[in-house]
Amino acid sequence: MGLMLVGWGGNNGSTLTAALEANKHSLEWRTRHGVQKANWYGSITQSSTVLLGSDASGQDVYIPMNELVPMVNPNDIVVDGWDISSLNIGESMKRAQVLEVGLQDQVYKRLAQMRPRPSIYDPDFIAANQAERADNTIQGTRYEQYQQIVKDIREFKQQSGVDKVVILWTANTERFAEVKDGLNTTMADLERSLKQNHSEISPSTIFAMAAIAENCIYINGSPQNTFVPGVIEMAEHYGAFIAGDDFKSGQTKLKSVLVDFLVSAGIKPVSIVSYNHLGNNDGKNLSAPQQFRSKEISKSNVVDDMVASNHILYGADEHPDHCVVIKYVPYVGDSKRAMDEYTSQIMLGGHNTLVIHNTCEDSLLATPLILDLAILGELCSRIQIRRKEPAGAEFVPFRSVLSLLSYLCKAPLVPHGTPVVNSLFRQRTAIENILRACVGLPPLSHMTLEHRFDLPIGENQSEGVQHIVKKARVNGTVPMANGTSEKCNGVHNGDAHRSEKVSSH
Repeated sequence: MGLMLVGWGGNNGSTLTAALEANKHSLEWRTRHGVQKANWYGSITQSSTVLLGSDASGQDVYIPMNELVPMVNPNDIVVDGWDISSLNIGESMKRAQVLEVGLQDQVYKRLAQMRPRPSIYDPDFIAANQAERADNTIQGTRYEQYQQIVKDIREFKQQSGVDKVVILWTANTERFAEVKDGLNTTMADLERSLKQNHSEISPSTIFAMAAIAENCIYINGSPQNTFVPGVIEMAEHYGAFIAGDDFKSGQTKLKSVLVDFLVSAGIKPVSIVSYNHLGNNDGKNLSAPQQFRSKEISKSNVVDDMVASNHILYGADEHPDHCVVIKYVPYVGDSKRAMDEYTSQIMLGGHNTLVIHNTCEDSLLATPLILDLAILGELCSRIQIRRKEPAGAEFVPFRSVLSLLSYLCKAPLVPHGTPVVNSLFRQRTAIENILRACVGLPPLSHMTLEHRFDLPIGENQSEGVQHIVKKARVNGTVPMANGTSEKCNGVHNGDAHRSEKVSSH
């Protein structure tokens, strides 16, 4: 699989490239804490497990997520991309100051051979302080820039020989683009505006259009409104897949868990104040007001669906006070400091206040998410599903907007008219249950009835929910828990696996 990064020379892009090299060659290096070994901690596809079922004694059986269905091996990913800075990826890694020197020294020679392609630079969309980096840019009109990106994608496919390409924006946060009729609300308007070189067509939107036209998966890792209505219509027209917005890695991920806990416990959050400061180039770009506003919106909306879920606590127009502050402090570099205060009402007029300090090594948290977005995005492009009735129903793919990837995004993009889910538990469960459906297992219910009632251990208690999963398929081969493999490009009828060793919950 090919992975083309917009902003390849930034902290995230250079860190991901170094991590791929380190894991591929099982590198080790010494720090003051001892010998460190390459790993993918923070990646749900590489470092998390899923509940398969229970064994004959009633004990839970877990397997790695990437063994449940066939997924791309990170060692098989070919990286390429664009950046407005001409530094090679080895020098970009040094500039980022994210990784230990002992690791940098081992991967530098290989990374120094990688150089980003020229990218689109529009000073109207990112902070003025980024101008000093912009020495590797595509000239010409917006349509000419679009044509160059298309040419780059085709060239990469031909040279690398990859059969599928994911394009992911990990470049600077842009300001929000204007959305209006005649400009970008339809595919036709958007294409016309591009050819007319309209100033409100952002670089990220140009990349998205090129990716869609070339049938690549496009993922937006920043908070700007790349996916204007015309882009979404274009993706649906071409049958391409898109996902976003904005990596959910640290402070916001914690918020989506904590607010879910409070509201579901019947506790009423009334004030949420989030402050953070960081010193990397992301922080530098966000120090400009318009770019900060994009980030503020994505960080603020994360609690909306959880608040709306409890009408006992909140009235129709009631919402917690919510303030987000981001400051640029160069000295702290990539080690972001996040501080949160949650004030909640409890029974009989009481109050509960939680104050949390979180030191986030920004790029080391975001990089595994990039890997997961690419791998799960590619997997989604291979999954199709159909109803059991009527007979002969056609298999259909996911909708163009891959809302299943919401677990990894601060401001989940969802198909028009469908609900936005920010609750981390619900997002993760959706991923697991769809993967289970692909191998004929019913959804997890966590009822564990065999432990709560006087029932024989190992007896399948999921018959009542099997009708939810009718038929599903995914192309490829997957190793099963008993050491055998099962070809998964056929049709499963929704029946749970029943063996002497493992039974479904």
